[in-house]
Amino acid sequence: MKKSYSMSSWLYFIIPSIIGAFLFMTPIKLEDGWKVPIAVLANWLDGIVIDVIEPFALFIFIVAALGSIIKLFTKEPAQRTFSDQLFRVNWFWTITRVLAAVFAAMVYFGFGPEAITSENTGGLLFAGGGGLATYLFVIFLFAGIILPFLTDFGLLEFFGSLLVKVVRPLFKIPGRASIDALASWVGDGTIGVLLTNKQYEEGNYTKREAAIIATTFSVVSITFSIVILEEVGLSQYFPQYYGTIVLCGLVLALIMPRIYPLGNKENTYINGNAVDYSREDLPAGHTVLSYGIDNAIQKADQNRNLGKLVVNGFKNVLDMWFAVAPVVMAFGTVALVLAEYTSVFKILGTPFEYYLAFLNVPEAAAAGQTMVVGFADMLLPAILSAGIESEMTRFVIATVSVTQLIYMSEIGGLILGTKLPINFKDLVVIFLLRTIISLPIIAGIAHLIF
Repeated sequence: MKKSYSMSSWLYFIIPSIIGAFLFMTPIKLEDGWKVPIAVLANWLDGIVIDVIEPFALFIFIVAALGSIIKLFTKEPAQRTFSDQLFRVNWFWTITRVLAAVFAAMVYFGFGPEAITSENTGGLLFAGGGGLATYLFVIFLFAGIILPFLTDFGLLEFFGSLLVKVVRPLFKIPGRASIDALASWVGDGTIGVLLTNKQYEEGNYTKREAAIIATTFSVVSITFSIVILEEVGLSQYFPQYYGTIVLCGLVLALIMPRIYPLGNKENTYINGNAVDYSREDLPAGHTVLSYGIDNAIQKADQNRNLGKLVVNGFKNVLDMWFAVAPVVMAFGTVALVLAEYTSVFKILGTPFEYYLAFLNVPEAAAAGQTMVVGFADMLLPAILSAGIESEMTRFVIATVSVTQLIYMSEIGGLILGTKLPINFKDLVVIFLLRTIISLPIIAGIAHLIF
């Protein structure tokens, strides 16, 4: 039965949701292109703290490493504390945090092997005012505090009810995930991963749903896609380029949830309960719109304690600083070292030379290694394509590098640092499958353009 709500309930739903949608999903035109407000705020603060962000990040990495080592040798209390949540991890993640602290110290103090401190490896991740690991501290601050505007006041419930009949049969995910996808598409993939992880931990997504959303819909933002296209010198082809990315993204979103490894994930919630489709059923007496409004306002009414939301927001910030950022630093550095100083990616790229040749892509031998080097960092394929003369081949490389989606220096490292049910092997398989499936589509369109 439809319910009537007070004006304050309506306002608790509408005002925070509008603020959240504006900050995370509304592109605004600036001198250097289109950006979402949350990215503008992060860049503004990054510029202010540029002189202190590196020592602050190093301090956090060291505390994370030391805290984890101490917790390894202390007994877990009957009641798990917030410090346990931050620091009590297993040996593998403790070693990861130690590596992050060591790598960051090497870059900051300028000692150790150049392979780690180089501006193309550890320096790329850790340098203040542009380094991903240091920038994440700023974006995490805003995300932790402001993300509740998007998640806790009914916006997800509203769109979830409206879109479930579309996204559930097509992509095997709840309707509420449409906000995740949109936040990634116009904002940033890292925001999408953080949003997905929060929803998974709160029991709104099953393991399979969370894995699908994080690895299929946490897409590279429009802004960064433009950066990649400019890097390969093909800015004049943006409509064709981004149209191809959208087409590939939709095809992959239809296929990937139905095959290994995503299709094999348990369809249970984080607490072990089986998936509950009944929460998406439309009760008698409701339209899709009225049911969406009911769910949204009920959710908003549950979160009237703003003080509690602020405290939980800061806890989320600390959790991301201590748990997620060190993983990005450690895994990203290792992946970039392998890309820059070994022939691992060249060897792994050899099969793609034959694949590209089969698809009649010019300069297939030179383009082969760029097909796998993107696993380390999304910009590396575009950088390595500098010596390739064929515009068609550079177009293929630029487009594939965006549709691959899994990059250890960003999305991949971030996923491994969260509680999402995705391991390193899953990321490798997903990356390769996305590359193999998207290449014929991209090459076919490239043949029509060039």
